[in-house]
Amino acid sequence: MLTENDRKIITDSIREIPDFPKPGIVFKDISTVLNNAQAFGLLMDHLKERYSNQRLDFVAGIDARGFIFGAALARDLGVGFVPIRKKGKLPYTTVSEKYSLEYGFDEVEIHIDAFRGVKDARVLLIDDLIATGGTAFAAANLIEKSGGKCVESCFIMSLDFLGGSEKLEKIAPVYSVLGEA
Repeated sequence: MLTENDRKIITDSIREIPDFPKPGIVFKDISTVLNNAQAFGLLMDHLKERYSNQRLDFVAGIDARGFIFGAALARDLGVGFVPIRKKGKLPYTTVSEKYSLEYGFDEVEIHIDAFRGVKDARVLLIDDLIATGGTAFAAANLIEKSGGKCVESCFIMSLDFLGGSEKLEKIAPVYSVLGEA
């Protein structure tokens, strides 16, 4: 369990960049968590503790920051890691899911054999941040379409005022390590 001091160390290590990628947006840069051994260690120890008794078969990470946390956590838990990528980035046969953006659509994919034939694979979905939830909702749907069961969606932080967590709760429980950013 994270103490308030642990939470502060992690939160304080996240760099905020105003007006990126466009005016009015405050980008939460997690690269500064990754290069802070204490903050990254506290975060990964917390996630390992939270999920060690969940009987997970896989951790699925969303392109690209979810790969970092997901692969490290999968290794810590002794389970497989599954990348969920933007369309056209995976080399083998895929299953895809489109989702709405503010102006148009995007698409994410997963390998058709991502869960290696494990029936009803128990999968944790992970990414750094949830905002409107479009990508995460599509990723959770992909897990289900591919024969897995998304047992929880985990984010380092959430922007609850944008409604993504509430939307995603229709598919799987949502956990945010730091709560609303």
